[in-house]
Amino acid sequence: MRILIVGAGATGGYFGGRLLQHGRDVTFLVRARRARQLAEHGLVIRSATGDADISAPPTLLASELAEPFDLIVLSCKAYALDQALEDIAPAVGADTTILPVLNGMRQLERLDEKFGAQHVLGGQCVISSTLDDDGVVRHLNRMHSITFGERDGARSERMRQITAQLSEAGFDARPSDTIVQEMWDKWLFLATLAGITCLMRGSIGEIASAPHGATAALALLEECRATAAASGYAPGERVLERARGLLTDPGSSLEASMLRDLRQGHPIEADHVVGDMLARARQAQLPATMLELVQAHLKVYETRRLATASA
Repeated sequence: MRILIVGAGATGGYFGGRLLQHGRDVTFLVRARRARQLAEHGLVIRSATGDADISAPPTLLASELAEPFDLIVLSCKAYALDQALEDIAPAVGADTTILPVLNGMRQLERLDEKFGAQHVLGGQCVISSTLDDDGVVRHLNRMHSITFGERDGARSERMRQITAQLSEAGFDARPSDTIVQEMWDKWLFLATLAGITCLMRGSIGEIASAPHGATAALALLEECRATAAASGYAPGERVLERARGLLTDPGSSLEASMLRDLRQGHPIEADHVVGDMLARARQAQLPATMLELVQAHLKVYETRRLATASA
């Protein structure tokens, strides 16, 4: 199976690198600067689960895509999604399957519009990693998983083949027959985590220890829960219990990756992670005071960031 990994950064570089380590036929779709970096230094992964040094990993630029791939793993940031859809178009053939592992849900709608729903699986990943200034993929803990499935829960032949490719490849790969629900479950937690840590500019422990901090986090979680329920994907009580526990732990150092990006002055996935949740809440005519406050805060950051960049 020919696999195209879109991006060789913190997420695509990690999972694609593990697949290469385990003999899979992987090519990275990258920008020119990253292609030069990988050609000169190789793909370097530093992880408590095992390091990797892969010399000259196969790469292509968008202008060099000329034939379809069997599987495209879409691992870009949400703010790069529109360009990524244009870039991968030559690689999407009649039998191509696209596995997006972005956060949120809007990527499914965009992919369906561009390529047709028959090409698109549901998917998500759990990993904490970063790309340092030298182009090294640094895995920050031991979590590294991809969950994927047909959105109607079918156990298809392509799922069998993809499962075989992703399994036993140096990370946890799990097929799911409830993938859309799992994506919603992750999204409502992530929107809450990103929203409250960015709004308060602190860790969960710092927020939970502050007066009214835990109350604010739970209020935001409730707005996201109600939005998921109104959309037909109400989370189970076990999901909510776990989320409430994680979001109100006074000893927790947990922060969203969006907060790390914000502190470093990087682009953020505000519209995709928080803005889209807010839009769906409004469409369902639900109270969304916390979501509105968080989105306003994030848009102020984006406006200031763009103004600084153009100054």
